[in-house]
Amino acid sequence: MIEEATVDAYSEDEQVAGLFTMIEENLALPFTTTVLGVEVSVLGVDLTEDGRVVARCARGSVRQSIGILDLPLPEPAPEGSRWIEAYRHWAR
Repeated sequence: MIEEATVDAYSEDEQVAGLFTMIEENLALPFTTTVLGVEVSVLGVDLTEDGRVVARCARGSVRQSIGILDLPLPEPAPEGSRWIEAYRHWAR
């Protein structure tokens, strides 16, 4: 999966962008998960200017981005979450 996402990537930034694209295109959104004991909705994903992939989370009117590597996935995990796992593996 990592090779598929990074096939034309030459730098680390391009590799992150490739993995982000696969997450963005394949992750079934929105989904609900629990962060620090609080249920939140994951509404989308973004690539920050500093090259991090983040999940856009919401609870009521409160919005916060959380690094996708720090995001606990629910059971069962949403469709396409295998791309998050591939990104976690790549990031090690």
